[in-house]
Amino acid sequence: MVVVVTGGAGFIGANFIFYQLKHHPKDRIICLDKLTYAGNMETLEPVLNNENFRFIKGDIADKEIVERVFIEGKPDIIVNFAAESHVDRSIDDPGIFIKTNIIGTQVLLDACRKFGIKRFHQISTDEVYGDLPLDRPDLFLTEEAPLRASSPYAASKAGADLTVLAYHRTYGIPVSITRCSNNFGPYQYPEKLIPLAISYALEDKPIPVYGDGKNVRDWLYVEDSCEAIDLVMRKGRDGEIYNIGGHNEKSNLDVIKTVLKLTDKPESLITFVADRPGHDRRYGIDYSKIQAEPGWSPKCDFDDSIRQTVEWYLNNKEWRESINKRRRKL
Repeated sequence: MVVVVTGGAGFIGANFIFYQLKHHPKDRIICLDKLTYAGNMETLEPVLNNENFRFIKGDIADKEIVERVFIEGKPDIIVNFAAESHVDRSIDDPGIFIKTNIIGTQVLLDACRKFGIKRFHQISTDEVYGDLPLDRPDLFLTEEAPLRASSPYAASKAGADLTVLAYHRTYGIPVSITRCSNNFGPYQYPEKLIPLAISYALEDKPIPVYGDGKNVRDWLYVEDSCEAIDLVMRKGRDGEIYNIGGHNEKSNLDVIKTVLKLTDKPESLITFVADRPGHDRRYGIDYSKIQAEPGWSPKCDFDDSIRQTVEWYLNNKEWRESINKRRRKL
């Protein structure tokens, strides 16, 4: 089988490629990535010489490049990780999020219409549901919950999801969608909370915390996420949405304190800053549907996984410093 992974030079996409080549060694993987600031060829070095892997630089919003991938690669499955994904950046420049996340998805779907596909799988986020109140920890959002996106990023992902479902209903394209909670693990770009906290802690720099730091997220180790996505793209029902969660709800402040403890750094590095506009308070999703079918549950313990993540950043100083050097130039 041939699987095209868009955005495969990014964090979850790269980990998904590693997972595919390990667990499905006979499949061929084609990575299509624009290599924006968050895409990194250094991340893909472990698989660049694998005979079943091919990298193509290109934008999913570029019809010519996308159609060339279909003509030359003859893919069976498209897994669309490619996205602008940082909320702060979406507040500063919403336009690029609309172009990549919605228009790019539409271009991919049009290619699926033209050339045919066994499955188009869309990678989405729990942020499309909006937030829940902190004082109702008993509330969780199912796949039937209304979409109440708070940020331009979340709105663009919600728009992409609706486009995917519309192409399924209108044109009969076989699709599936997964909406996952906050991923963490190796190779994550240090603008997200956990790698940023690790990076700043190791450099003894103040770690910024929005507002009161009590915003709650459900944390999911990237290996669990990759396993869930793999199951859905192979065994999920057409036209269905599946939530992927870890039931590891922790406040941003508690996560940062955990990182500081693991890096043996003082809590005095914590620096409270003005809150982000429209900052969601709590995410909490019900993932019982994917537990029932195709049959997935998270396996990774948060405490063990965050320890492994910190150790990875400690043991991969060259990768970390290369990323931080590029980041400082932006």
